[in-house]
Amino acid sequence: MTRDKETDRRELARLIQQPPKFELGQVVATPNALETITHEEIARALTRHHRGDWGECCQEDAATNDRALQEGARLFSVYRTRNDVKFWIITEADRSVTTVLLPEDY
Repeated sequence: MTRDKETDRRELARLIQQPPKFELGQVVATPNALETITHEEIARALTRHHRGDWGECCQEDAATNDRALQEGARLFSVYRTRNDVKFWIITEADRSVTTVLLPEDY
């Protein structure tokens, strides 16, 4: 599933209007993620994650994330690059660290 840049810009503009839902803490990425995902794609996904758009999570994981916002549990999002590479963003329960990684880095 590829997206054009204009769609991405509109989505990002819409997201920026929404307030963040939690603290990201220190943002880190695995070396593999940094080699594979552009900084622009990481920034866009972090913006989505920070505002409660969990990407391609299944309904059950999205519901778990919504509860985690209230209960202070770990948050997990799934996104794809323009080249269809799947990657994850995980924010720890204490909100001290948010990690960008590829599934094989877990």
